[in-house]
Amino acid sequence: MADVEALTRALDYPWEKWTVFLHPAQRQLVERQYNGPARVAGSAGTGKTIVALHRAVHLARTHPERRVLLATFSEALATALRTRLVRLIGNEPKLAERLEVHSMRSIGRRLFAARVGRVELAGDHDVRALLARAAEGVEGQRFTAHFLWTEWSEVVDAWQLGSWEEYRDVQRLGRKTRLAGKQRELLWSIFSRVRSELAARGRLTEPGMFARLAAQVADAGAPPFDHCVVDEAQDVGVAELRLLAALGGGRPEGLFFAGDLGQRIFQTPFSWRALGVDVRGRSHTLRINYRTSHQIRRQADRLLPPELADVDGNAEQRGATVSVFNGPEPEVRMFDTPEAETAAVAAWLRARTAEGCAPQAIGVFVRSPDEVARAVAAVQDGGLTPVELDSRSVVASGAVAVGTMHLAKGLEFRAVAVVACDDEILPLQSRIERLADDADLEEAYSTERHLLYVACTRARDRLLVTGVEPASEFLDDLRGES
Repeated sequence: MADVEALTRALDYPWEKWTVFLHPAQRQLVERQYNGPARVAGSAGTGKTIVALHRAVHLARTHPERRVLLATFSEALATALRTRLVRLIGNEPKLAERLEVHSMRSIGRRLFAARVGRVELAGDHDVRALLARAAEGVEGQRFTAHFLWTEWSEVVDAWQLGSWEEYRDVQRLGRKTRLAGKQRELLWSIFSRVRSELAARGRLTEPGMFARLAAQVADAGAPPFDHCVVDEAQDVGVAELRLLAALGGGRPEGLFFAGDLGQRIFQTPFSWRALGVDVRGRSHTLRINYRTSHQIRRQADRLLPPELADVDGNAEQRGATVSVFNGPEPEVRMFDTPEAETAAVAAWLRARTAEGCAPQAIGVFVRSPDEVARAVAAVQDGGLTPVELDSRSVVASGAVAVGTMHLAKGLEFRAVAVVACDDEILPLQSRIERLADDADLEEAYSTERHLLYVACTRARDRLLVTGVEPASEFLDDLRGES
């Protein structure tokens, strides 16, 4: 690719080919040899997922005797990666035999069953009930059910703390509520009861499953995969990273990550180095945005700070990113009634198809399942067929993808409408009302912004953001107003 005209031709390729197009300037990152864990970072549109996909294929091609795992956070993302992989290596079936694509949860359960045995997992609902029962028996504690759950899930269970001394000394990274020694003692008396009850029932939590599996893989000395490539790495948790470190952390080219801190919407920050995964000196930030127009990238970037850093000090600066093609300005429109919004979105969708945009190259996203009906109504009024995304669905030919912002992660469309951005929907009021601590509120608002950023940056050429008055407070930032 020598000039802008060459990129223009690439933009005009059939959408299926575009979804696996790797910018030539990034091929060196795909083919480079690394002597330890490596990471590629970059804001939305810089091609991180494409780099991860091509990296997995490159490893499978150049090492015909080895097995490669391409992993990501959720089953929905794994499904999307499998679809792209078929487009990329559909004529090379031998590669597919050695290149597996899984969500971290799926591969964790599969490996545990094969290498350890049958597992009985305790669900979140079960653990919440155990926490409530244990708290009732501890005199003097005043912790809310939400705080107990997040302290358990983000600290005690995530790090698999097994004793009072471990909990007393742990650094509660990402947990901004300070705890005095006496408070920690009360909390541990609750958590230790939960741990004992789970053991008595023969149940493991998911982090417990990952911890036991990681120990088995480390002791066995013969990991099931020679190379692990991880997309959406910013949402990998402590438990999953512990397993990945056991799978490939000590081998050259064993681990390769692709992620963007600006798209972190699930996990509390933690130190990768504490788990033996150190990417310093082998981390590269992508600067060329060739998958999102300059106008969409510029507007979406207003939702986030100019620089984000992880716990280990690796910083990502968004201002240095350069978009290499232009497009129409994004539209941010508010309406007095849901009916008026539906009519306007329907008209916008008809205009996109009139321009030649295929239905499968269009996505419509909302904050939560409660608003999906509004998106479906707009698509139908536009004379198009909606297909509702779930954790296992794929974008169907001839249909417009409809789903929540969470399911938008990792997907890409020529045109995207983000609808129902009303006050009390974005940020989601039911989530905000559960939080009493200022630090938790700050974190919740931050991840809600990240969600809107993710949804907006799924668009390559056209973006429409709508809602019913009163509007989400985030839209003032999106429009550059304050």
